[in-house]
Amino acid sequence: MSKNTYKPGQTSPRSGQYEVVGPRGGSQDREVTVTRGEPFPPTQKPGQGYQLVDPTKHK
Repeated sequence: MSKNTYKPGQTSPRSGQYEVVGPRGGSQDREVTVTRGEPFPPTQKPGQGYQLVDPTKHK
């Protein structure tokens, strides 16, 4: 996994939409919304992780 891929249970560094990615970085066609400071939810299969695709914009 790349350094911008987060594992389930890790604390989210930024609020936004995160894409579920496989062990080699391929998209799994699933996204989750995570708030900064909250842990990432469990994935459906071992080895999957999360990558930020749409950060939340605050004013």
